[in-house]
Amino acid sequence: MKEKKETDIQEVINHFFYTKGYTLEQIKEDAKKRKIIYSRFTRPAKELIELAGSKKMAKQAITIVSDWAKSRNLDYAIETVFKKWLELDKLKPKEIVKKPFYEDQPMVWSQMKKKWFVINNEGEWLEFAGDEKKDIVWKIKK
Repeated sequence: MKEKKETDIQEVINHFFYTKGYTLEQIKEDAKKRKIIYSRFTRPAKELIELAGSKKMAKQAITIVSDWAKSRNLDYAIETVFKKWLELDKLKPKEIVKKPFYEDQPMVWSQMKKKWFVINNEGEWLEFAGDEKKDIVWKIKK
């Protein structure tokens, strides 16, 4: 039996769902159960291909918007790509900021004294006397 090849529109729609974390099997299953109304995505996908000039460029645009939105905990739709079209080259994922800690206490670098300080629970700045490479733990800022 010959396998059916995806159309450009299907490929763009499926790419959108892949960025949302779906597998092809999940997309098919949810479409059968009517959790995903697949036809709702055909027009925006077709328009996106026309706007982008190719399915490859359309998929790249979806990926850029997806990375940008996920890094900010935002939801997004194919239509978000249209809304952000003029800013695509400026959309960057949010930078992950890591902060220094020593024994779960936050640390501060004093530019004036050229030293690290540990801020204890009372808010006092205590001079850090440990090893910078071994003792400082860098954690993602929440």
